[in-house]
Amino acid sequence: METFFPQFLQQLINGLSLGAIYALIAIGYTMVYGIIGMINFAHGEIYMIGAYVGLVTLTAIGTAAGYPPWLLVVAALAIAIMVTSTYGWAVERCAYRSLRGSPRLVPLISAIGMSIFFQNYVVILHSSRDLSVPELITGRLFSMDMGGFEVSMSNSRALILIVTVVLMVAVTLFIRHARMGRACRACSQDIRMAGLLGIDVNKVISFTFILGALLAAIGGVLIGLSISKINPFIGFLAGIKAFTAAVLGGIGSVPGAMLGGALLGLVETFASAFLPTEYKDMVSFGLLIVILLIRPSGLLGRPEVEKV
Repeated sequence: METFFPQFLQQLINGLSLGAIYALIAIGYTMVYGIIGMINFAHGEIYMIGAYVGLVTLTAIGTAAGYPPWLLVVAALAIAIMVTSTYGWAVERCAYRSLRGSPRLVPLISAIGMSIFFQNYVVILHSSRDLSVPELITGRLFSMDMGGFEVSMSNSRALILIVTVVLMVAVTLFIRHARMGRACRACSQDIRMAGLLGIDVNKVISFTFILGALLAAIGGVLIGLSISKINPFIGFLAGIKAFTAAVLGGIGSVPGAMLGGALLGLVETFASAFLPTEYKDMVSFGLLIVILLIRPSGLLGRPEVEKV
């Protein structure tokens, strides 16, 4: 019992950093759904590609070249953002634009096809084995002994939390005040009327895919630097969990995606710590079922009103 509070505090730190990654990916799901009412199931693979681009960038530059670690991290993030933004744009053009007027099942199958394509494309290029990511961010932000139990936060987890909070604030302010952000909100409310009022709907939709890919790429690079290991299959499970977070918070709501990611990360981490590991996913998805039974639109989502 003496170690309960220190262990609780440690798992709280771990859960928030994991939830931050889920939140970064979940925003991509929620923005695309909020505007075109479709789920981009290739989004998890965009996250995975971001992690691989970060690794390739670090390998190309060379971690032993004498450059400061922060410069290598910035370079990996910048290249990953540019490359995966292109992938996000390509997914919208190839898998969604021509199918926008089709029944919802058609673009869903197309997105799953893109997901399988990307996964196998990376397997062909880099093989399916685990690859090691250089450990650039070392050390701990703090470490303290609490009754024989050490509570600490690594610098890599601290970086994840700091970057996520900054990006969440930036995205929220952008959507609220920037011209493109207002266009996104207009399209989410009534995409046909937005087009009639002169908003370039195709441009707005492409932008949401690019923005979602950008955030997922940052999450992929940061998680690779944190766990120092990646493989072509990390995107599938992370994508499913992030989609769960988006639904949990209220899909279509950016604050809901943030809340859902944090909540899912905490629940998953605490379940792993205090229950057998195999119960982790059961508890996470059980929470989703319970919340949707009580509130079908999610924690911060708004019930859909059918226009007649």
